[in-house]
Amino acid sequence: MSTMRAAVLTAPKRFELRDVPVPAIGPEDVLVRVTRTGICGTDIHIFNGHYAADKLPLIPGHEFCGTIAERGANVRQLAIGTRVVVDINIGCGTCFFCRRNEVLNCAEVTQVGIGRDGAFAEFVAVPARLAIPVTGNIADEVLALTEPVACVVRAARKARAAFGQSVVIFGAGPIGNLHVQMMRLTGAAPIIVTDLSAERCRMAIEAGADAAVSDPSRLKQTVLEMTGGRGADLVIESVGNRRLYEQAFDLARRGGHVAFFGITPPGDTVPVDILKTVLEEGSLKGSVAGMGEDMHDALTLLSHGRFRTEDFTRASYPLERIQEAFETLADRPQDLKTQIAIAA
Repeated sequence: MSTMRAAVLTAPKRFELRDVPVPAIGPEDVLVRVTRTGICGTDIHIFNGHYAADKLPLIPGHEFCGTIAERGANVRQLAIGTRVVVDINIGCGTCFFCRRNEVLNCAEVTQVGIGRDGAFAEFVAVPARLAIPVTGNIADEVLALTEPVACVVRAARKARAAFGQSVVIFGAGPIGNLHVQMMRLTGAAPIIVTDLSAERCRMAIEAGADAAVSDPSRLKQTVLEMTGGRGADLVIESVGNRRLYEQAFDLARRGGHVAFFGITPPGDTVPVDILKTVLEEGSLKGSVAGMGEDMHDALTLLSHGRFRTEDFTRASYPLERIQEAFETLADRPQDLKTQIAIAA
């Protein structure tokens, strides 16, 4: 095939279904025939013109799975037809940051579906070293969750989440729900979630949260009551709201940790009390994308059923209805994830 069907975001809030050339691959690349692609919060930001607007026109989509359709001349390890998921973070592979699996800090980094064309299309080209083969019969709709699960795996690593650690999570949307499930796997307790949506708070409880607060005026009291008056060991902001980041510091205990995860507009800042942070040995760390071993670990966890995925896999649209899928997201809070079914 010389052309493929793709959803091209030509301007904010405007997809066009086009026949475009199938991506060319180099000797170290593979061509992946896409089966499923999830809609991520980052995709929504791109759709609304809040992120990567300078990259338009663009084929977004980075939460995907598929099969190897073609491989470069130097690729030996992946047979045609192999099912794969893909680490979307493409660095140089040799610099200080890439060697430490901090690929987002590589001077040459780009991301599939964000900085270059992605997987809301029949095919996508990626470096073979970033294609991870899949074993077993895990369903495509579950496989397509590997990248977002990898993000919470990395966040847990960076925050050094541990048994018996009290956690507050801002946001009970798709990524917040996955944070809940990841914290439960680490043995954290209690897990307290806050979100303005009562429906999503209910879903967070089903996913394993010990408490879910939809009334912001009750949040601090709830946290103090459930942590012996200390505040939380760990607070994760997964919404991307400056005001919530400020509140996160107020909910963390002395010596606690604040995990910066939600993406805010460029230039947003929060005040940090330096002396208080020093004397109380507080800490913070940013994290947003899973990469390297995070992807492998996420695939392992999903393959062995460690995540509850039903609320993430029931909403599916064909590529031809991608505009509708994006436009109706806000009307479907019960669907934590919407996926685009591209090939059988």
